[in-house]
Amino acid sequence: MASVAPLKPLRYAKTSALAQLVAPPYDVIGEAERGQLAARHQHNVVRLILPRPAAGAEESTKYAEAARIFTGLREEGALVRDEEPAFYGFSQAFANPVTGTPVRRRGFLGLVRLQPFSDRVILPHERTLSGPKVDRLSLFRSTQTNLSPGFMLYRDPAGALEPALASGVELAQFTTRSVSEKSEIQNQLTKIADPAAVRSIVAHLRERQLLIADGHHRYETALGYAREIEEKVGPTPDDAEHKWFMVFFANEDDPSLLVLPTHRLVYGVAAKVGFDEMLARIADAFVATPIERGQAVAKLAEAGKQGPALVVADRARTVLLTSKPGFDAAAHPTLGQRPPSLRGTDVAILHAVVLEHALSISLEAQAKQTNLTYLKDAEEALGQIARGEGDFLFLMNATPVSQVRAVAEEGEVMPQKATYFYPKVLTGLAIHTLDPERRVAASW
Repeated sequence: MASVAPLKPLRYAKTSALAQLVAPPYDVIGEAERGQLAARHQHNVVRLILPRPAAGAEESTKYAEAARIFTGLREEGALVRDEEPAFYGFSQAFANPVTGTPVRRRGFLGLVRLQPFSDRVILPHERTLSGPKVDRLSLFRSTQTNLSPGFMLYRDPAGALEPALASGVELAQFTTRSVSEKSEIQNQLTKIADPAAVRSIVAHLRERQLLIADGHHRYETALGYAREIEEKVGPTPDDAEHKWFMVFFANEDDPSLLVLPTHRLVYGVAAKVGFDEMLARIADAFVATPIERGQAVAKLAEAGKQGPALVVADRARTVLLTSKPGFDAAAHPTLGQRPPSLRGTDVAILHAVVLEHALSISLEAQAKQTNLTYLKDAEEALGQIARGEGDFLFLMNATPVSQVRAVAEEGEVMPQKATYFYPKVLTGLAIHTLDPERRVAASW
């Protein structure tokens, strides 16, 4: 099944300064936060993952600027190579942003050999967007590195890997907080280099299918980049660096694995479909109950315990949508075209019944985000729709991991942004180069 290997990465030499050097993934960093991160330290990894052109240069030169900065970091010794093969344990302790209860998510950084989704070893669970893949591929080409890890889940209900993961030697403890996070996060990085522990991890994951939790765009980009390299240099050994992808691995069966919802703000459709007409078009699927805006999150959570549920709001009204008794999902003109494993999921129902059928937002338009904005914070989203910053807001409950895996194991995918694994895994803890002349430690 999955081929997993320890890293021989580039790492920041000054581990005591990691709090000033790391950053969230590129796709959750807004312009204001990028500026804050860049100002925090001249070597902050945001300058690589979200490059900007040199002063006076054209926007298209930003990838070359990233390559220049990356080369400089290596030449001056800010980034150094660790040639000892190791997995890197990484844990994050934080308060659940919904309940406030303390959580500690644990996992480790390592490599997985790239395999096409058709092999059914690496399982995707959602559709990707075209724009981010073009951007990331340009960055791969210019820097020849995998800067940001993906995030994958493996099954370990008995906790068999706990002793191996606990054997790591601590490298750093530091505190971070990003714009998208509600509280400070206490981070710990360890190095797992004991050969017995490494063998245990490799052997366990060799028997598993891996489910992509986050980083679909990065994984697909890595696949495309590896094909490009093979076309340029010809066939290379299976342990060539560019054939491996850096990943944060976490135990899917760990109760500390936290998934939050991603909400949808729809714009550019109200001129064609008003609120009442939209409700009429989905009346066969939903019971619509007006609620107070301040009760939206609590009412949605309670309704979700009984079955599929959404909240829809415009500037003036807020309505709870619950599944209508007797609704035949298989007979619906759009939802019925989805596979059976998807028809009972909130996110597929929203995209098929409401966005596509009622609001005429095609799958292509959804992929391009033509009429959609994705939002993480429900209260902030409600504030935006109250100010008229969109036509309709749809609030969602989180998609359970069990549903995600069930869909993926059937070879299906959910709509974009179906899950939000919280918190995001930091970038800058390790960097995997993609040199076809270098080899990973693949034999254990």
